[in-house]
Amino acid sequence: MPDAILQFESITKRFPGVTALSSVSFSIEFGECHAIMGENGAGKSTLGKIVGGIYTADAGRMLLDGRPIAFRSPREASEAGIAIVHQELAFCPNLSIAENLFLGRLPSRTGFMRTTEMNEAARRMLDAVGLSLDPRMEMSRLSTAQEQMVQIALAVGRGARIIVFDEPTSSLSQNEAELLFALMQRLRADGVTMLYVSHRMEEIMRLCNRVSILRDGQYVTTLQTSETTTDEIVRHMIGRTVEAYFPRHAAGAPGDSLMSVRRFTAFGRFEDVSLELRAGEILGLAGLVGAGRSEVARAIFGIDPHDAGELQIRGRTVELRSPLDAIRAGVGLLPEDRKRQALVLAMDCKENLSLPSLEQLRRHYLIDHRAERGLATNFFRRLRVRAPGIDSAIAGLSGGNQQKIALAKWLARRCDVLLLDEPTRGVDVGAKAEIHALIDELATSGKAILLISSELPELLNLSTRIIVLAGGRVVGELSRAEANQEKLMKLMAGVN
Repeated sequence: MPDAILQFESITKRFPGVTALSSVSFSIEFGECHAIMGENGAGKSTLGKIVGGIYTADAGRMLLDGRPIAFRSPREASEAGIAIVHQELAFCPNLSIAENLFLGRLPSRTGFMRTTEMNEAARRMLDAVGLSLDPRMEMSRLSTAQEQMVQIALAVGRGARIIVFDEPTSSLSQNEAELLFALMQRLRADGVTMLYVSHRMEEIMRLCNRVSILRDGQYVTTLQTSETTTDEIVRHMIGRTVEAYFPRHAAGAPGDSLMSVRRFTAFGRFEDVSLELRAGEILGLAGLVGAGRSEVARAIFGIDPHDAGELQIRGRTVELRSPLDAIRAGVGLLPEDRKRQALVLAMDCKENLSLPSLEQLRRHYLIDHRAERGLATNFFRRLRVRAPGIDSAIAGLSGGNQQKIALAKWLARRCDVLLLDEPTRGVDVGAKAEIHALIDELATSGKAILLISSELPELLNLSTRIIVLAGGRVVGELSRAEANQEKLMKLMAGVN
């Protein structure tokens, strides 16, 4: 195939207890932006890591420019002109931008590092992607969007001909994503071939020429984006159509107040925030990145201190000084970063799921492991977690299945108030529909839910009403009937 820069022929990859890829074959053409789509666990990221030299295939072969090639390390892939922009960033936060860009190949002479030369070269790499940053700045000071751009600067600076983007916008605001898309268009004009792994349909249809679909580790089909629809892509991904979900809880009237937040203030983060969560209600919390949404949730849950304000649970004033206080008061938090804040990656699925419920599973001073296994098995079935078993390592699960476990642990604890921060981030359309239905089911059963999301359609579809934050302050509240994307965006941007 003369137009193919990269070909996969019967690629197979196995992990203990699961076959991630099974005889996958398709090709990538020169200079195209090619999407790879599928549900969580379909094998998308695994295939990208084989391209980038992180994994090696157990069977089959990969051809680059028509020649068989098998990378044994990311370094070999980089030398062949292939780079990955990871969903989970992997820089050394205590080193400078320049040191990260040249990690493993620091310029030196007679045993001494040539810092000036390194910083100048790093500045040229940053300029090439339109990033105006001091290369001497420590990586820990950068935003997620800036870290993404530094990854791209590294790929471009090393002359990458093929770049794999693995969920690059999962942690970006819309404005930050637009900067990334503009850069991708420039790279494409320069002849760079891109593999784009994402769950976001609008991005796929906007950026990509073709889309190849995987299901359960097997290749399904390749489609021209100009000749297909999102409904057809979804049907190939999950083997069925997904209808728009209309929440049942919205048809009923909210019940009594389960949580009341009055004039919450944490200087420098948010100020004078008031909200009320009622039984059977989903309260949406909208705002741009930096508006203070996650900070409010963390303060309510007792992770971060607040300087002023009052919190009431079921009409009784309480002081939640720690997450343990919040859990005992019936409050659960699903944080936005599941790997750093929601899960213990060294533990298995069962242990992660039971963590908040250990007090209830305790017999005297010991854990009732039979009850623990029963609890985990129940929620595995209920949330349809795809894993070899409840004893599987949580680190080996796909992002969507990890998210299900992170949510299930609060359901197992039977919390009355749930603070859900980006509950469907990095989750495929099938799992997203399941999580939406589960959130609605919880609200219908009488739970009070605070839903924080950067996806406005998600907020508009699920929320009973929506509060908007801008600059750490409440700037508006909209009922379900009057809320739309235009009104939300104006409030979020500070436009009256």
